[in-house]
Amino acid sequence: MRILVVDDEKPLVKGVRFNLERDGYMVDTCHDGAEGVALAKEHRYDLVILDLMMPGVDGLEACRRIREFSSVPVIMLTAKGEDMDKLIGFEYGADDYVTKPFNILELKARIRAVLRRGSAQAEPEGELLRRGGITLDPAARTVTANGQRRELTAKEFDLLELMMRNPGRVYSRESLLNIVWGFEFPGDIRTVDVHIRRLREKLEENPARPEHILTKWSVGYYFSAQPHTDK
Repeated sequence: MRILVVDDEKPLVKGVRFNLERDGYMVDTCHDGAEGVALAKEHRYDLVILDLMMPGVDGLEACRRIREFSSVPVIMLTAKGEDMDKLIGFEYGADDYVTKPFNILELKARIRAVLRRGSAQAEPEGELLRRGGITLDPAARTVTANGQRRELTAKEFDLLELMMRNPGRVYSRESLLNIVWGFEFPGDIRTVDVHIRRLREKLEENPARPEHILTKWSVGYYFSAQPHTDK
């Protein structure tokens, strides 16, 4: 597995690289967001770790630019503990975050969780999922809506696949956090709302009146292959 670490704190980068290489990862590093974006475009990474607060091109902008050409999983490093900062990170396409100062064991655990999910999803899993004009290929991790390719982040893809495999089943926000993130997620539960909204923006003809990814008020979310109309 090849990982890119982007952070302007050189001692931190050196320590992270040392620990990850000891675990067998290939690690590239740089210290500013613009170079990180260039490296992500030049090489194929399995994971990108981005510091939120960097001079020049910060982590949010770097993540936004990476999302223009890649769905590689992104873990954001942030010195801030505010939930709003984390939600903004998810808005820009981050898949997970770790708050500084962090224990290297926590970072490695989150890295393993992200890579494990990606590896498991990359294995062939049989036929394509086709529901309501949306086609999901579990092996290639691609999605089309009405015949057009749609680029999803790793978490967006995992959420969509879970719901498409279980149409009509309503998932609470808490259950989606635990299933898709793979561990007891410590962040704001609105994280799920952010990812659902982004899925609707990418897949629904009218995100304000979704036909596929629906809300069961006061309960959670579910996928319906049938067109949805208000009565």
